[in-house]
Amino acid sequence: MLTAISPVDGRYASKTKALVDYFSEFALIKYRVWVEIQYLIALYDEGIPQLQTIDRAKLEHLATDWETFRLTDAEQIKTTERTTNHDVKAVEYYLKDKLETVGLGEYKEFVHFALTSQDINNTAIPLSLKEAMETVYHPALAALLAKLSNRAEKWKQIPMLARTHGQAASPTTVGKELQVFVKRLEVQSNQLKTVPYSAKFGGATGNMNAHYVTYPMYDWHNFAERFVQNYLGLERSYPTTQIEHYDNLAALLQACMRINTILIDLCRDIWTYISMDYFKQQVVKGEVGSSAMPHKVNPIDFENAEGNLGIANALFQHLAAKLPISRLQRDLTDSTVLRNLGVPFAHTIIAFQAIVKGLGKLLLHESSLRQDLENNWMVVAEAIQNILRREGYERPYEALKELTRGKNVINQKIIHDFIDGLSIDNQVKAELKQVSPLNYIGKI
Repeated sequence: MLTAISPVDGRYASKTKALVDYFSEFALIKYRVWVEIQYLIALYDEGIPQLQTIDRAKLEHLATDWETFRLTDAEQIKTTERTTNHDVKAVEYYLKDKLETVGLGEYKEFVHFALTSQDINNTAIPLSLKEAMETVYHPALAALLAKLSNRAEKWKQIPMLARTHGQAASPTTVGKELQVFVKRLEVQSNQLKTVPYSAKFGGATGNMNAHYVTYPMYDWHNFAERFVQNYLGLERSYPTTQIEHYDNLAALLQACMRINTILIDLCRDIWTYISMDYFKQQVVKGEVGSSAMPHKVNPIDFENAEGNLGIANALFQHLAAKLPISRLQRDLTDSTVLRNLGVPFAHTIIAFQAIVKGLGKLLLHESSLRQDLENNWMVVAEAIQNILRREGYERPYEALKELTRGKNVINQKIIHDFIDGLSIDNQVKAELKQVSPLNYIGKI
């Protein structure tokens, strides 16, 4: 959409469309309707006397009919909201009309019975979030991990000069360095999956006041536990104020932030490797790298991902810091903030897709990797001095420091001449000469 204010609904709409079913205004309305229907069924199942004459098949039909909830249904609710100026009340009136339509009008006052709007919002939102994570987020992250793991395995034995503090350091391999990110992401992904999806369900101030005063013979807190867990598949928070604590939601958002931070680290490293000519990128026919310089093939996928991950983390951070704080039993700040819950996930999904695309375009430039190693023979000084320590050679570190530190040129000849000048056994000299930047990579 050329008129969209946010790029997630405009420029990147095709990349974020899978999230529409979970984070749009339409989705929020749809999930609210689902919770209200399930609540009415649960009241029937609980044995509320006034509901026992209901034809349960008609209730089940309401639940089945929800699967075909359409934009026209949501628009009907929005039209009512313009009169009520209350979004959840508009959903209640919509369902009451539905009950009239299916011949259950005499039971319509049990729609939203004894509830406050947050009993609906604080179940609908975590439910939609849970399903978005299961359906969109985790599969997208798994696809990224699969692509990264493939590259890590493919390049597992390709030697590469390491750089600590930006300076030449003991060699490693391309694949091992990518595997570091794979493992970090796997650990954080597993931690993310352990965060519960918590929901508040307890009436106006969390004590089920209206429930108990109307039907004091029922154990309403037990009912609430069973409803949230068995009908909605969530975990009930108790005790609460009028709203959910959001502590577990904050934990989930912070876990997503950590994953994004790792990916920013990955993007910057790969960007740097590309600038060092360790990687080339596949040329896509018709693409332009620069409007002025025809030769350029820019690392735009990793730059795009880094930018989107940064925006996502800024929003995740605000949501995680703000939502657990509410004045007294509740204020309204959580409501307006939660409406943006899908935005950081949209930027995250855009970034995931960009990284997968970028990884798919990487071409290993082995000649550059090899040349960089050949230009930095000083890195074998660590290996030589430790073998000399083993042999009891006096002050080997200092000897290698004198040879290599701060020198402009250290090549194979200089290293081998140094070895030849050592007062050590010829067999050890031969062992030392076997070490090169290309094979001094440890065990991967």
